[in-house]
Amino acid sequence: MKNEVRIQEVDASLNNRRNFLKLSGLTLVGAGLIMAGCSDNDNDDPVVDNMLPGIKNGKFDLGAGDFGVLTYAYALEQLEADFYTKVVNASSFNSTFNEIEKQVLTDLYHHEVVHRDFFKAALSGGLPDPSSQLLPTLAFNYGSLNFNSRADVLATAKALEDTGVAAYNGAGKLIKNADYLLLAGKIVSVEARHASAIRSLINPNSKDFAGDDIVNMNTGLDDAKDPSKILAIAGGFITTEFTAKYLP
Repeated sequence: MKNEVRIQEVDASLNNRRNFLKLSGLTLVGAGLIMAGCSDNDNDDPVVDNMLPGIKNGKFDLGAGDFGVLTYAYALEQLEADFYTKVVNASSFNSTFNEIEKQVLTDLYHHEVVHRDFFKAALSGGLPDPSSQLLPTLAFNYGSLNFNSRADVLATAKALEDTGVAAYNGAGKLIKNADYLLLAGKIVSVEARHASAIRSLINPNSKDFAGDDIVNMNTGLDDAKDPSKILAIAGGFITTEFTAKYLP
């Protein structure tokens, strides 16, 4: 895989808006931050300490505190990675999308797989007992979504990316560890680029890449949603049962 993965131009304006991150840089810098934070967990709140991720009342619960938020993010990254894996491996991928679209979707696939594996490694290294506290690999069902349909794939990608941005924005206020918050800021910036790229593929040469349906015209900020609202949306694709009783 190339050290620098970037979205190639759909038109001049799209090309000028996007210079994608170096995956190797994000992985190394981000992993260093989160692994250091996990290993030096200094959370003194006994209530939160007793609400680590794990089985509660027969079902896996995402938990509370920073580990709960990271596990929540891991669940969402599993969904996005699974979706794009199915997209690029669909039987008609090469004929359904043009060369630029294939490059964009392949780039997003690489990013989301890195994010997923990154959270898994970080949580595995930071949780006191990852054998029982690490969220298992989730299963997904996309219903009638046709992975050989350009319209279906791009519409679903748009929904997932917009939801991902709102999820990270909404989770920021729940994160206490400054290193984790910095990491979330790095990743949400990438997710926002994903959302912008997909929107530009759907409607090139338009303002949709930062439409007022996702950017608040009064604050100039993207949507931010609590985990309960995000999981109500993403849960439509997730068939593995889990709870999030301690997240707002």
